[in-house]
Amino acid sequence: MSNIRILLIDDHSLFRSGVKLLLMRQDDFEVVGEAADGAEGLKRATSLKPDVILLDLNMPGLSGLDTLQLLVQELPDCAVIILTVSEEAAELAQALSYGARGYLLKNMDVEALTSAIRKAAAGEPVIDNQMTVKLVEQFRQHGTNVASNKERDEQQSRLTQREREIMQCLVRGDSNKAIARELNVAESTVKIHVQNILKKLDLTSRVQIAVYAVEHGLAAEE
Repeated sequence: MSNIRILLIDDHSLFRSGVKLLLMRQDDFEVVGEAADGAEGLKRATSLKPDVILLDLNMPGLSGLDTLQLLVQELPDCAVIILTVSEEAAELAQALSYGARGYLLKNMDVEALTSAIRKAAAGEPVIDNQMTVKLVEQFRQHGTNVASNKERDEQQSRLTQREREIMQCLVRGDSNKAIARELNVAESTVKIHVQNILKKLDLTSRVQIAVYAVEHGLAAEE
């Protein structure tokens, strides 16, 4: 199996160097290039065609979100992960709408970052659990189009009791391990339930499940 080829786009050279050093310790990773701004990053991405791009949001010149749009346009098969200090739910929502496959915070640990990169390279969306909670909270604060009683009943009829319990855990931003511990089931069982929820509701990520639960009145049992 070939290595996962990674491009780093961040205006802080010290941060890039540190991340590069950490990633190069992984046998299945190859850091193919670096860029200090969006314009340079776009140029390197189109020539290097990496599998995964770690992209900062706050950069001089071309912003991270503008860079993201151009990268997704030029390299639709590449997994672009936002790696940022920004904990703004609005920026997460915008990044996802622009085609980011992930949104991670720079204070995360190395194991979580490397795991997220592998998942993103395999086509899975990766969102920091903390950001999931913030996004859901934003939906609650600004109001949502809560489903009618009839629609809510229809949605609930498609989900098992256990799946609804897991949805509530996802609204809190719980990891699979935390959910498994709370519900006293195997972590692999939680993964299967999450996949079933995604399939039944035609969603693609844990964040979408959480937001869906709030929008449709499924975030908490009556």
